[in-house]
Amino acid sequence: MVEQTILQNELIIKFALPFLLIFFIIFAILEKTKIFGDDKKQINALIAFVIGLIFVAVTFPKIIVSNMILFLTVAIVIMFVGLLLWGFVTGGDAAIGNAKWIRWVAAIVIIVAVVIAVFWAAGIDSQVFNLLFYQPWSKTLWTNVSFIAVIGIALALAMRKWE
Repeated sequence: MVEQTILQNELIIKFALPFLLIFFIIFAILEKTKIFGDDKKQINALIAFVIGLIFVAVTFPKIIVSNMILFLTVAIVIMFVGLLLWGFVTGGDAAIGNAKWIRWVAAIVIIVAVVIAVFWAAGIDSQVFNLLFYQPWSKTLWTNVSFIAVIGIALALAMRKWE
């Protein structure tokens, strides 16, 4: 049998954490905006407490906030991984060189790597691969994409000012 920690308890997940999140956000907003005046922490805390209680009493807003918080945490981790890779690749201004095209190539490679890693971590990598490469229209799509890429690169090189 799988053991459950205190943080996985239904009371904590469905009531305490959403209440605390809303309470602290509302309290911080009230403190920053000073709607009720300076040094009114008790009033701000009481209003935040009531709004937090109202929030946990209704199911649908909790579901929306829970989904948004999950999305936010996943997005923050993805951005952190991308920025960490960027830091490893660039290592400062001198490490990657002064050529802008090298930075662009590094950025594109990192973005592609992070997208592939997200698909892999989500377990949908084979579905995306099958969708893009094993459909009746896939060969035509990739032929057209490669032609457009070659034409775009040729135009970019032709229109570039050579120094």
